[in-house]
This record gives sequence, structure tokens and C-alpha cells, in this order.
Amino acid sequence: MDLPYLQGYPHEVLAQVRQAIMAGRLAQTLAQRHPDAHEVRTERALYDYVNELKSSHMKSAPPVAKVAWDPKLHIMRNVLGTHTTVSRVQGSRLKAKREIRIATLFKEAPADFLRMIVVHELAHLKEREHGKAFYALCLHMEPDYHQIEFDLRLWLTSQELATAGSAG
Repeated sequence: MDLPYLQGYPHEVLAQVRQAIMAGRLAQTLAQRHPDAHEVRTERALYDYVNELKSSHMKSAPPVAKVAWDPKLHIMRNVLGTHTTVSRVQGSRLKAKREIRIATLFKEAPADFLRMIVVHELAHLKEREHGKAFYALCLHMEPDYHQIEFDLRLWLTSQELATAGSAG
């Protein structure tokens, strides 16, 4: 059984995941661990949500000009959110505006997963590379970052299995 969202994890962990899948308890376990839904449905609500997290953890980071749900982000390429800097000429100056896009899939995801993706993208405002400083910043904003990221990968696996099962 191929587990594309879990590549790089130890064989023992993958074996446990496969057992949970075979026993039909992966989705139920995740629903118990992450029972809370979020209310963020509109782009305005998403913008407010991102900026609230930013203002409470990263006051000195550059402002975010735009936040949007993006239906085009390709989940299989592990692109769950993006951060970009859009440069525009204004008079004789070059203005850089930061944008964050979140995969539309997260409208229906548990609240913890949306928060984890937003934390990840906000961390990129200060740290471009996925290095020690980047993950330290993620942990500063979300102390359970690594566990939630793993559970998100399990959830994506569960979603894919459910889709494959309903298509077959």
C-alpha cells in the first residue's frame, strides 16, 4: 500500500499506519484526536484568521497583503499552502506585498490542520527555508506542530482512501 503523504517516516510508523488502515480505524482515530471544526469559510475570515495569528506571534514580520483560498493548489505535490511576494512598481519605488494562499481542501479540515498550515506559511515570512530556525518559529506559534503535521498527513491519506473507495 502506497502512502505518498508519509514518505520519509520510519518503517515501524508506516507499519502502524497500514494496520490502522486495514482495521478501518484511521479516520475514526483522527476524528477523536481532532474533533473541532473551524468556522473559516470566506476569504475575509481567512485573512482575519491569518492576521490574528500573525499579530499574536509575529508582530515584527512583514504585513500580509492578501490571503486566499486556492482551489488550484495541487495536494499531491505536497503544496497545501503557498507564500509569495508580489513586487509592483509604485511611482519610483518597488513595493513588495506578501500573499498567502491556502488549499481550499482546508475549508473542510479540522481546525488544528488549518492552524498548522497557516503557522507554516506565516513562518515563511521570516524564514524562507525549512531549517532549524523555521521549525523553531513553527513550534513557537504551535507547540504541537510536529504531531499535528503528522496527523495532517494521516488525514490526507484517509481522505484519499475515502475518495478511492467511493470511486471504486
